[in-house]
Amino acid sequence: MKIENIIRRVLREEQEEEKLLKIPGIRYFNNDWNILQKFLESQGYPRYSIGGDLDLRDSDVKSLGNLVRVDGDLDLASCQNLESLGNLEYVGDGLDLFDCKNLKSLGNLEYVGGGLDLFDCKNLKSLGDLEYVGGNLDSWRTDIKTLGNLEYVGGWLDLFNCKNLQSLGNLEYVGGKLDLRDTPLSEKYTEDDIRKMVNVVGVIVISYED
Repeated sequence: MKIENIIRRVLREEQEEEKLLKIPGIRYFNNDWNILQKFLESQGYPRYSIGGDLDLRDSDVKSLGNLVRVDGDLDLASCQNLESLGNLEYVGDGLDLFDCKNLKSLGNLEYVGGGLDLFDCKNLKSLGDLEYVGGNLDSWRTDIKTLGNLEYVGGWLDLFNCKNLQSLGNLEYVGGKLDLRDTPLSEKYTEDDIRKMVNVVGVIVISYED
């Protein structure tokens, strides 16, 4: 990522943290998301952060509301009713959105420190404001047309079967393998073409013969 972007983000995060209600962890609410929401209602629904992990797997949550930051892992796998990440901007570790079929955009999310699993998010059309993924990014079978603002993926990037993908957007770096099989880009570009556009450390897969 460009150094000026990193500096700007760090300064912005320092300012934003001062305005956030900091919740040490959901364990203080008996690990119950609904109890946490009642507490937030009593406080006027402020913008807030959660320290540690947040596990909402298989829950009926529709939106994360004014949750801005999760310092650890955020697990939203198989949340079939999830429609929005709300005001979420930052996840310190991994983010699991596997099989969130009603999610159409990552919205305000900019940073994921670990891996990001979007596998089988069939209606996901936009990565929103996402710029950085520190680990692997699995976007298999999503409906995205471009990677948009995404600049950095620290691990492998799997775009297999993204049949509407037309552009790599602002992508600059992939730390592992880049899989473009069954995408329009695999027909449009050669491996050499892609390496001129993006610094890919691992192999680039554009056909089943690679």
